[in-house]
Amino acid sequence: MSKQLLSTFPNEFGIATLSLGNWREHRLQPRLEAAAKAGYKWIDLFDECWAAYLEEHGLPGDQLWEATPMNLQLAQRLGDLVKSLGMRIACTQPLRKIEGVKDPAERREILDLVAKRFPFMRAFDTDLVFMCASIRTDSGVTSDLQTVARDLAELGDMAAAYARADGGRMLKIGYEGLSWATRNTWSSSWEAVRFANRPNVGLIVDAFNVLAVEFADPLNPAGHGRLFPTLEESIDVLKGSLASLAATVPGDRIFFFQCGDAELVDPMAIRPTERDTPALLPWSRGHRLFPLEQARGGYMPVELVAAAVLATGYNGPISLEVFNHSLNQPGEHVPEEHAARGMASLLKLAAAATALPAFWTGEQEAREAVDTVVRRLRPQKSQL
Repeated sequence: MSKQLLSTFPNEFGIATLSLGNWREHRLQPRLEAAAKAGYKWIDLFDECWAAYLEEHGLPGDQLWEATPMNLQLAQRLGDLVKSLGMRIACTQPLRKIEGVKDPAERREILDLVAKRFPFMRAFDTDLVFMCASIRTDSGVTSDLQTVARDLAELGDMAAAYARADGGRMLKIGYEGLSWATRNTWSSSWEAVRFANRPNVGLIVDAFNVLAVEFADPLNPAGHGRLFPTLEESIDVLKGSLASLAATVPGDRIFFFQCGDAELVDPMAIRPTERDTPALLPWSRGHRLFPLEQARGGYMPVELVAAAVLATGYNGPISLEVFNHSLNQPGEHVPEEHAARGMASLLKLAAAATALPAFWTGEQEAREAVDTVVRRLRPQKSQL
C-alpha cells in the first residue's frame, strides 16, 4: 500500500510519543514534528512525556494531573501545537493498578485519581482515558468479574457526569488487557467491558499484548518462541480466537487499536533480574518492533490481529506502540528514523491485513488465511 492509496483506507495512522524516542533523550516537540512530517494523524500521549514537557516549561512533572491554571494552560498549548501540525491527541496513558481494589477508602482514592485527568482531556482536546488491566497480585485486590465490571462502570459514570456538567463531548474509558496482567487476553478484557454495560466504556486492543499471550513465548527454552509444536498449529489456534473477536465485538466498542511486533532474543537476555518483575516485561519494554519488520527479527502475525479488528467495523486510528532500546539512543535522527520506519510498517500492515482472506467467515477462508501467514513467516522460522 502506497501513501497515495491511503485516501481509500478507512483508518488513519497514529503513534505513541514513546515510540518516537525516550523522553530522557528527546524533547517532545521535535518528536511531534517528526511524526507530522512522516504523515501521522494521531498521537498517543504517554504520561512520562507529558511530565517531561511540564518540566521543560518550568512546572513540576510529578504534579502532572493537578488541574492548576498553569498546568491546564500548558496542556492546551500542547494540544494546540499538535493540531497545528495536522494531528490530534488520541488519548493519554497509562493508568495502571486501578480496578479490583478491595478497601473502600483506597478504592475511592484510586478512582478519583482517574477523574483528575478529566480537565486535561478538555485541555488536550481529546476524549479517551487509557486504562491498563491491573497487574497487582497482592491480597488487597481481586480480579472477580463483578468487582472489575463495577469499577469500570463507575469510572464510566464519573466520566459521563463530568461531560454533562461541562457540556463537552462524552469522555470515554478504554480498557486494555496487558499480557502480564490477570486479565491478559482480549476476551477477558472484553468480558469486563461488556459486563460494565456503559456506552462510554470500551475495549482497547493491543496487537503485541494479544500475540504475547496467544502466540509467542519468548522464554521458551527451545528458542522458537511459540506455544505450539508447529507454526501452522500456532497460527490456526490464534486464528480461531481472532475470528471470535471479529464475530462478537462491535467495532464501535473498540475505542483504540495499537500495533507492535517483536523480535526473538536469547531467553537469558530477558529473564527478569528482580523477583517481582513480570516475566514478559523485559521483552516488552526493550524488544518490540514496528509491524512486519522481519528484516529486524520481527516474527509475529500482526496482520491477523489487524484484519480481525478491521472486520469488526472499527474506524478509529491504527496506532503504533513500540518500546525498544533503540529509542533510548541520543541524537536528533532518532525521532525521524523511527517515525519513518513506523509509517512504512503501517502501510505494509494495512496492505497485508486487507489482502488476507476473511478467515472469520468460513473454513476455506480460514485455511487460506493461515496458509498466507505461514508462508510469510516460514523463512523467518528457518533462521531460528
